[in-house]
Amino acid sequence: MKLAARIGKVTPSLTLAIDEKAKAMKAEGIDICSFSAGEPDFDTPAHIKAAAKQALDAGKTKYGPAAGEMKLREAIARKLQTENSLDYKAENIIVTNGGKHSLYNLMMVLLEPGDEVIIPAPYWLSYPEMVTLAGGVSVIVPTDAKSNYKITPEQLRAACTPKTRLFVINSPSNPTGMVYTPEELKALAEVVVEKDILVVSDEIYEKIIYDGAKQVSIGSFGAEIFARTIVSNGFAKAYSMTGWRVGYLAGPKEIIKATITLQSHSTSNVCTFAQYGALAALESSQDCVEEMRQAFAERRKVVLDWLNRIPGLTCPIPEGAFYVFPNISKTGMKSLQFCDALLEKGVAAVPGIAFGSDDCIRLSYATDMATIEKGMARLEIFVKSLI
Repeated sequence: MKLAARIGKVTPSLTLAIDEKAKAMKAEGIDICSFSAGEPDFDTPAHIKAAAKQALDAGKTKYGPAAGEMKLREAIARKLQTENSLDYKAENIIVTNGGKHSLYNLMMVLLEPGDEVIIPAPYWLSYPEMVTLAGGVSVIVPTDAKSNYKITPEQLRAACTPKTRLFVINSPSNPTGMVYTPEELKALAEVVVEKDILVVSDEIYEKIIYDGAKQVSIGSFGAEIFARTIVSNGFAKAYSMTGWRVGYLAGPKEIIKATITLQSHSTSNVCTFAQYGALAALESSQDCVEEMRQAFAERRKVVLDWLNRIPGLTCPIPEGAFYVFPNISKTGMKSLQFCDALLEKGVAAVPGIAFGSDDCIRLSYATDMATIEKGMARLEIFVKSLI
């Protein structure tokens, strides 16, 4: 059977594939410590689940607006105004089927064939695939541990061409956990304005930060950059709502209007009662977010302590999200070979090649402490056997 050429250009998600393989091995009775999925192990907070149940009981089970429930759009706009200094209104917001869907919608309405999108590497693995599906061209800008895996203004300026349409920034970052400082963001914003391009800021991990790091939106540095900024976010990571599939996109009115048109023909509205759970997440106490953040901070310390005593591995200290991105080059293996062999020892990790960095692997510490202790011990034994 002949399929559309576009799908042949896309690589399936390696993170999901490894997570599924690890789960299948567990189902067979094999003891696997999985560090593959970027999914908090906490249950969704009770008050959020209660709000969704109440919405179900109230009959919130019908079709809704393609753009999302107005109450939720208004709440998101208030959140962006008060927390992020972004002067959005409800008309600047679309509720999407997760943060991933918000980015997919954006690429589909923004890119013409041949348009270039600047993506710093390491990157979240779905960015280039979305660009490809939209007919665009990904311009990958490599970064390294010396720069804390951050793109510099000079690199961004050099990567821009007359075909550049969009710059993608993700802070805190998946997979590195790095957080751009306000000064670094301001300098990048100046290049975006200078080159008159657009920037999409993926802020899905904004509430998971450590060591006094400050999460700032690139669109908050004045009217000129704000007019060129689109923000992608969602409820999955901060509120442990991964399966709920509620995200959002905020940006210029004409872009949001276009994504609403697209969504009206693809998925229609996001699950109605799930949106009421998201509304409760925004409008209720944020204590649950802080409790989870503190747990992630404790796990991060344990993981970093283990990595620092394993010879041959080096790892920058992440300031956000729940990932570490250690360099494995001294083992003599590339990332896919390393992760395949490591899985045979009972530890699931994601090869860095999926993120554009074949000398590294990604470990997620969004799992329980017992799994972390056992898995890191296995990793240490494995690496010592190689060096």
